[in-house]
Amino acid sequence: MPTFHTYDDAELHYRVLGPADSPLPPLVCLAGGPGRDAAYLGDLGGLAAHRQLIIPDSRGTGDSPAAADPARYAFPQLAEDLEALRAHLGLERFALLAHDAGAAVAQAYAAGYPQRLTRLVLVCPGSRLQGELPDDAREIFEARSHEEWWPEASAALQQLTEATELSEVRELLYAAAPLAYGRWDEPQRAHAATEGEQLGPVPRSGFWQGVDEQLRLALLAGLREVACPVLVVTGDRDAVTGMRAGELVSTSFPNAQVHPLHGAGHYPWVDEPTLFCPLVENFLHAA
Repeated sequence: MPTFHTYDDAELHYRVLGPADSPLPPLVCLAGGPGRDAAYLGDLGGLAAHRQLIIPDSRGTGDSPAAADPARYAFPQLAEDLEALRAHLGLERFALLAHDAGAAVAQAYAAGYPQRLTRLVLVCPGSRLQGELPDDAREIFEARSHEEWWPEASAALQQLTEATELSEVRELLYAAAPLAYGRWDEPQRAHAATEGEQLGPVPRSGFWQGVDEQLRLALLAGLREVACPVLVVTGDRDAVTGMRAGELVSTSFPNAQVHPLHGAGHYPWVDEPTLFCPLVENFLHAA
């Protein structure tokens, strides 16, 4: 894997997927979790077919080493790692896609470096940065109580609040996993089976550390200065972050649109790649 050196001289890794001779500009892609190995993004349902995807392993995930200072796991600091990656790649401006908690990193980057972005795609973001936590994810989950997997997933959710052993947490995560997908077929089962081994507890715990109210408000103020077009993708079966969170995130930007995908959960490129990929590509191509 190629590497780059960031602002504190840490050597971080990234992957490059897709054709090297593509005439299309690359798309930088950020994983969520927080603290999850970016391998779960795969090729984002086929987005790498026609353009290169640049996918960094954030600190303490994938092939990137753990941070010497735990404060480096906070998402505003991860945004500075992204700026170092941009400089390493020699990109004056670039398009950025971020999933889940990666959307917080992307928003911190957009607030700090608005002139660097040509397009911003936020996939199933949460709205903690916006200061609100809508409850529609629970409503979506409850509405699926007739599905076969639901009783086990519901029980696993309750047990996760008290689980401490990592092996137990991993088992419970898989039992609860169907709530994150639009359906529970073989592709979804295979994707969910990777989650337990991909989570980094330490990077996860440090993601929001040091982000006080003053900084949160400063980041939100910075988003009002982001001129590039923003696409927020939600799934109407996303029982992790729901749909209202994405709508709240979109209101932080002056030039944002929300596009819900029918039948998609928290990983729309797994559930509905034939809807997800054209949506993103059309947005990236738009004049």
